[in-house]
Amino acid sequence: MTTTVQRPLGSPFSATARSEDVMAGHDLSRTTAVVTGGSSGLGLETTRALTAAGARVVVPARRPQVARAALRGIGGCEVVPMDLADLDSVRAAAAHIRDSVGRLDLLMAVAGVMATPERRVGPGWEGQLAANHFGHFTLACELYPLLAASGAAGGARVVVNSSAGHSLTDIRRHDPHFRTGYDKWLAYGQSKTANALFAVHLDALGRDDGVRAFALHPGKIITGLQREMSLREQIDRGWVDEHGNVIGVGFKTPSQGAATGLWAATSPLLDGRGGLYLEDCDVARVSAPDAPMDDGDVRAYAVDPEGAARLWDLSAAATGATPVPR
Repeated sequence: MTTTVQRPLGSPFSATARSEDVMAGHDLSRTTAVVTGGSSGLGLETTRALTAAGARVVVPARRPQVARAALRGIGGCEVVPMDLADLDSVRAAAAHIRDSVGRLDLLMAVAGVMATPERRVGPGWEGQLAANHFGHFTLACELYPLLAASGAAGGARVVVNSSAGHSLTDIRRHDPHFRTGYDKWLAYGQSKTANALFAVHLDALGRDDGVRAFALHPGKIITGLQREMSLREQIDRGWVDEHGNVIGVGFKTPSQGAATGLWAATSPLLDGRGGLYLEDCDVARVSAPDAPMDDGDVRAYAVDPEGAARLWDLSAAATGATPVPR
């Protein structure tokens, strides 16, 4: 893949599309999906839309009882305990899923954290990189045989929620774990770049098995993702008013925010494609290096195949995840 394929495809949907718009007419009655973060925010919208179309959805959750309560009344879904920041927990969840399903058609990596206080997990990893990237990397590697089984039967897709925040920084190869000083926004940006690069290389490895991968910016949405930001910080950024009401220009509803991921999972326009960064239910363009983050599009470094391969090797060495066949 090169960055020249990052061109819009002429999708019939746009930034205002809702989950129900992009899912209209899709029959997913033979589809099995895993949706991380599937019991809150954009993940909950994703679970609702997939199950409404007939899919069986497995929802890994750090707090399974809370997740089950949130999903009460939604048929066709199962909750599995999993903490993305704890790789033993990720492996246990993957083992449970492998034992319970024969193949996996969709892996939707929706869960994430943003702008958190400094946290160290595992062997001292920076917490946002660990939860947003290493956890999903490990889960995808452990579930790859199920994805390949579906790929052989007609195709599987992995959809990873990145963010426009990736424009804050490339992978900090000199100090990915912020040993020399922590910045919560740079840490978030690095983890979102990692999400995008992960999709690029997973697609390169998986395409011969019928496994295609995409990363995306869902848009600006107020959900539980902002839970570790103070109300004052959100007010100062112009996102909400003093009462917590969303006032930011260009903000989407959760249904609109879930639409691009659902489009990535189901659109026939993406058949035979992969390794792409998406936004507003279409393929994003490559942005200029100094373009404002709010202008959208994707930085060249976030879709660079060589950078993606280097990050893959770093991630595999760090996590010890089961290798994806090359």
